[in-house]
Amino acid sequence: MNPKNTSKGKRIKEKKSKDNFEKIKSDFFIRKLFEYMKKDRALEIIKYNKRLQKRLNLSINDYIEYNQLYTPIEIELKIDSKIDSKFINISDEDMKYYHIYLDNSPKEIKRNHLNKKEKVKTINIRIDYQVNSFKKLFNEIICLISINFKKFYRNNITDMSDMFCLCTDLKEINISNFKTSNVKDMSHMFFMYTNLKELNLSNFNTSKVSNMSHMFFQCSSLKELNISNFNTNNVTDMSNMFGICDSLKELNLSNFNTNKVKTMNAMFYGCSSLKELNISNFNTKNVTDFNILKNKIKKQNKDKNLERILISKKK
Repeated sequence: MNPKNTSKGKRIKEKKSKDNFEKIKSDFFIRKLFEYMKKDRALEIIKYNKRLQKRLNLSINDYIEYNQLYTPIEIELKIDSKIDSKFINISDEDMKYYHIYLDNSPKEIKRNHLNKKEKVKTINIRIDYQVNSFKKLFNEIICLISINFKKFYRNNITDMSDMFCLCTDLKEINISNFKTSNVKDMSHMFFMYTNLKELNLSNFNTSKVSNMSHMFFQCSSLKELNISNFNTNNVTDMSNMFGICDSLKELNLSNFNTNKVKTMNAMFYGCSSLKELNISNFNTKNVTDFNILKNKIKKQNKDKNLERILISKKK
């Protein structure tokens, strides 16, 4: 027997044994991985492991699901550091899910406020998948001048009430990639946006929202607002929704479904620049508070035609 053949056969046998061992080890790892984790959670671990991807035969749909569930939301904030203020409202319980960097510094900080001594211009935030509520996230943060949501693949946020409430110095906001399909509460979301002149909500999915109370209250610099894509099928509260939007010249509500609305109190109170409004499609059979102008016209006596159009007969 040729000793070379013997040596070659031995190497082939050893390689095969090694491959079998690696396969067993790999299969054992995968089995244990899925034994203790849900498939979606395991995707976070194997996202960059092509060997495991091939063995598990993962499809592109798995990655879509991964992005919707686990990809961090990324926000860039521009601030006026002369103002001593908190720049984000995070509970102590949720703080570990927010990774905050000042001026793109690699050093992560664990606080959510600024001191006047700090000359910070930009803040970058990454938010983990465990967070499902943005309630009061930027509430009363007066040092913010710009908010840019750079990445927003997840769709698990359920509450955006008071999210940008009283950000009175905010001049620019990019929420064009928002995922709102599971949001139920948008009340006071843009409350008192006194300096904001533009607001793009064309991507908003509001099909599950039940509360829109004070949503645009005192957005006094807004001259136009396109909400023609809004789905209001489940909304029960529209009180003060457009109150004191005194620069708003027109408003198209032809798509509004008000079948479930119970209160419209002061819905258009103080809309002094609004000359015409068609709400002939409104169904107000469940409305208990229909004082949608809150005596605006009686006090200002500006446009009798608007009064006639607004205070229409209930269907």
